[in-house]
Amino acid sequence: MNAISLDATDCRILAVLQNEGRISNLDLAERISLSPSACLRRLRLLEEQGVVERYRACLNREVLGFEMEAFVQVSMRNDQESWHERFVSALRDWPEVVGAYVVTGETHYLLRVLAHNLKHYSDFVLNKLYKAPGVMDIRSNIVLTTLKVEAGLPVDLIAHRGEPKVS
Repeated sequence: MNAISLDATDCRILAVLQNEGRISNLDLAERISLSPSACLRRLRLLEEQGVVERYRACLNREVLGFEMEAFVQVSMRNDQESWHERFVSALRDWPEVVGAYVVTGETHYLLRVLAHNLKHYSDFVLNKLYKAPGVMDIRSNIVLTTLKVEAGLPVDLIAHRGEPKVS
């Protein structure tokens, strides 16, 4: 899929929206120095083009009782028929899995898992993950400290696509 071209104003709109998704159109227009009608037209176009997929709130996992986060590498027995489809189907039913990726390297999948505590995580691994069809090996990496989390995309790199950004 080819990336669409965005100008500097579009990028400023996106940068503000990623940090303040509930900002009013009037405040957004003022922040990026556009008239409210021009700002709304640009925003609607970005939504229609699929650049802005949806709006949502960022929840604080620790305040909500999810004290544990882990990245889990899962290796599969690929001698079973439909092993990938069966695993993907199973993981869709696991609310603890908040991110799932097919990866290169020694394992097949990388999962981001949230749990209330070690007991909850252990129950998930033993009663769900290990029982999933085709699972051969699981390696957990427990998060001790989070150094950086960016929920958005690096909008400042859009204009420099394919070339290094000079600071």
